Amino acid sequence: MTQLIKTAAFSVDYDRDTRALQAHGALTPMIQPVLKMINQRLVEEKPAQVRLKDIVASTWLPPIPSGPFQRLLLNEARIAIGRPMPQTVSIEVTRLCEANCDHCLIKEGTGEPSQEEIFRVVDEALDMGACIITFTEGDPLLREDIFELIKYVDPEKAVVNLFTPGLEMTEEKAVKLREAGLYNLIIGIYSPNPWEHDRVRGLEGAHAKAVEAIRIALQTGLLVTMSCQVKSGQVDQIAELYKFAAELGVQELSIWEGIPKTLEERLTQIEREKIIGIYRKINSMSGGPRLFANTYFEGQMLGCMAGRRWLHVGVDGGIRACPYLQESYGNVHESSLKDAWKAMRRSGEFEGFVCNCPAQDILT
Repeated sequence: MTQLIKTAAFSVDYDRDTRALQAHGALTPMIQPVLKMINQRLVEEKPAQVRLKDIVASTWLPPIPSGPFQRLLLNEARIAIGRPMPQTVSIEVTRLCEANCDHCLIKEGTGEPSQEEIFRVVDEALDMGACIITFTEGDPLLREDIFELIKYVDPEKAVVNLFTPGLEMTEEKAVKLREAGLYNLIIGIYSPNPWEHDRVRGLEGAHAKAVEAIRIALQTGLLVTMSCQVKSGQVDQIAELYKFAAELGVQELSIWEGIPKTLEERLTQIEREKIIGIYRKINSMSGGPRLFANTYFEGQMLGCMAGRRWLHVGVDGGIRACPYLQESYGNVHESSLKDAWKAMRRSGEFEGFVCNCPAQDILT
């Protein structure tokens, strides 16, 4: 038995052999529901990676044990008494990107946040309790200071994820990402078929570059997630995507519900149930990457995290509930994350358990 966490209010032990967490202390009743969910996942599902000193249950969660995971549990205690704080804060750091995706929402604008502004956002996010910081949009690897941004995040408080289309990766950059302390590199691949992926990206050769980026990152020792979005009619492609992810050797394949532009593109309930079935089947099998599906994670498990456990900062400074909901509750140029979070919570739009993505119902 290895002790994981000890505070004045509770302690948590983690048994690596049985993959189980057990809490003790005054706050135990408050964090017990989330511990039960985590324990069930650890028993029934394969982890993304087992390392010498910790286990990565999913690349979307801090490793067990770690300071960020301790903060996650403390935040769950706050949620249990009606004081939710954002566990995840995602930050759009640039508009620059060599791809020309039709679904991109920021390519028509101008400007990007300064390093000082991003540092301030990170400071405020960590002060609020965030344990996951994600740098995203358009391609963060085109920011020369991206390594400084990653290094700025206190590793005892939060892990850092970085999303990239994989067009700018080099061995030198991969080494710098690892040395800066990057936790997880997320690379979007929309299809095993190069032509289809290039069509979505609006750039010939994008698929080959993304595959090479994954190869370089893995050889450098980085944790890598291959990410994709699916819409109605595309659920059957998950098997091919998973096979491709296994061939590449990534630690996790992440399937997100794509935001529909028409009613025909919106996932049906039958398709969502099929995704959950695929999720359970793959994660119950030994070997191969873990499968993440927000249909399950933000559906049956935790419900929609937007405005409840997730806060997003747009490249224009707008503070939103998640990347897919466009209403802003403040702007980092004028207000703090905490004030925007309070406004978000007062709006009444983010109460209760919501098992389907609200952005699925917003058609443009």
